[in-house]
Amino acid sequence: MTEDDFRGLALSLPEATEAAHMGHPDFRVRGKIFATLWPKDHLGMVKLTPEQQAQYTAAEPLVFVPVKGGWGQRGCTNVRLAAASSDSVHSALLTAWRNVAPKRLVQEHDAPP
Repeated sequence: MTEDDFRGLALSLPEATEAAHMGHPDFRVRGKIFATLWPKDHLGMVKLTPEQQAQYTAAEPLVFVPVKGGWGQRGCTNVRLAAASSDSVHSALLTAWRNVAPKRLVQEHDAPP
């Protein structure tokens, strides 16, 4: 997976926008960050809960790694892009998006057609 692939998946989520934070791209829904991209390091980051982080890192330890320090303890999880598949990254991005999106927006997009 490339940085552009990660960007495309993040921006495909409802109302997702790209902005910049501390010199790198981030992805937001209604102003709240759910993912970031670290192009120089070939990493993405998804904002998960600690429980979700444990599930993703156990399932794919070569792809998902806790961010170092306090952010990682709160669930922020690095995504090693070179080792990642589109399906696993899309799943993690969708989970992160759901974590920060307003509940009504999540319900609108999770409802069956």
